[in-house]
Amino acid sequence: MMKYVTLLAGALLVAPALGQEANKPDSKIASYPTTTIKVIVCVPAGGGVDTITRIVADQLRQRLGQPVVIENRGGLAGNIGAEAVFASEPDGYTLLASQPAPLTVNVLLYKKLNFDPTAFLPVAIMTSIPNTLTVRPDFPAKTMQEFIAYARANPDKLTYASQGTGTTSHLTAELFNAKAGTRILHVPYRGTAPAINDLIGGHVDMMFTEMASAIELHKAGKARILAVATAKRVSLLPDIPTFIEAGVADFESGTWNAISAPPKTPAAIVAKLNAAVVDILKAPDVQEHLRQLNVTPEAMTPEQAADFIKADTKRWAEVIKAANLVGAE
Repeated sequence: MMKYVTLLAGALLVAPALGQEANKPDSKIASYPTTTIKVIVCVPAGGGVDTITRIVADQLRQRLGQPVVIENRGGLAGNIGAEAVFASEPDGYTLLASQPAPLTVNVLLYKKLNFDPTAFLPVAIMTSIPNTLTVRPDFPAKTMQEFIAYARANPDKLTYASQGTGTTSHLTAELFNAKAGTRILHVPYRGTAPAINDLIGGHVDMMFTEMASAIELHKAGKARILAVATAKRVSLLPDIPTFIEAGVADFESGTWNAISAPPKTPAAIVAKLNAAVVDILKAPDVQEHLRQLNVTPEAMTPEQAADFIKADTKRWAEVIKAANLVGAE
């Protein structure tokens, strides 16, 4: 009998200890990060997402006390990089930096994806940027009105570059085709940098690209911005009209850069990363750097970022349906 009493007493002592152990926070989560964080940028080096991510990553090293390395995996409008992050361990040590496409519309444009865009966990929206219509320097039309008339008179003869199928530059052009009654042909590239190079080289006629990539080319005379896709004129380009002013009704378009984590990443890690990124984006020196790059820093919670991405997905899905865009392999 004494033997059983002793065993029972031991069990009663162990039970609270087990309960206490179960209630303890995971030590790996509590101590995160303890080693190098890798951010996979799903565009080639030199593009807008890449530039912004490197600014944030440099500051993350200082705030988190661990190395933060950048790995560029461009291609298929961000799908290659997104797939790599989706398949990685959900421990906060592999993150995705992307433009909208892999998180929003690629699921509608590609017949098969090896990842679920809705399963990514948004960490933060880093920056947002309005889009522009930017033409090669010797393009014959000098104003938006002249451009629309010229494009309508030359259906299927003009070309526009994009960062890839499904990117906002692609969808903005298709939205313009639908609203302006034009037929301008799509030439997809693997990222902003090669598309811009062919634009200023005269190999394509135009690009519906983010203002941050176009404004310095415009100022240097290497390309010309004809319109900005905002509700009102932007202060950095006070002489450039909006599409709406030029007669293209309800035409607004922008892009953004986000950091996301793989599915099932612990909420505490996502929250810690979000707090660090938002803190970075609020720092005066970082804000000044971003202003010089002509982009707007954002400061969203993970929940706000998720809602933002859902709304953008819905908007571009309507454009894809209206333009009858077909899926890619």
